[in-house]
Amino acid sequence: MNFKELRELVAAIDQTDIAELTLKNTEFELTLRKPSALQPDVVLSAAHAVPTVPSAPIAAPAAVVSTPTEPVAQSTPTIDPSLVEITAPMVGTFYRSPAPDEPAFVEVGDRIQSGQTVCIIEAMKLMNELEAEVSGEVVAVLVENAEPIEFGQPLMRVKPVK
Repeated sequence: MNFKELRELVAAIDQTDIAELTLKNTEFELTLRKPSALQPDVVLSAAHAVPTVPSAPIAAPAAVVSTPTEPVAQSTPTIDPSLVEITAPMVGTFYRSPAPDEPAFVEVGDRIQSGQTVCIIEAMKLMNELEAEVSGEVVAVLVENAEPIEFGQPLMRVKPVK
């Protein structure tokens, strides 16, 4: 399945009431889910000839409760709620430029337009251009070039144009 066929499949599923579709063969497994508040839009994973085994229900782990004797400092930095995060739509390798000897698509401080390519994600030997969904100023690039990324991982933060 090539990228064009994948896009056509996603568009076709979007026009139906199908909530989830899984395609499997010996080379890959593809699961498409319609967006909701807690689910990803598209989940893409590769498996090389891995036999499938029926899964049994898994019991949820028991909650561990501990009462600290001293207050614990929060290590998570506060993120400006006005910023928009550009997140990874798939698992793959993040590339800031179209080729190693070319400049990055965007740098911190650059103004970007909706639809502008901001990076490339390599997944299953395909180079997928990621386009910005908002116009604004890039305030942070959160991933290093050629770094592996996970689905939903924040890649950049953009201050939208008002």
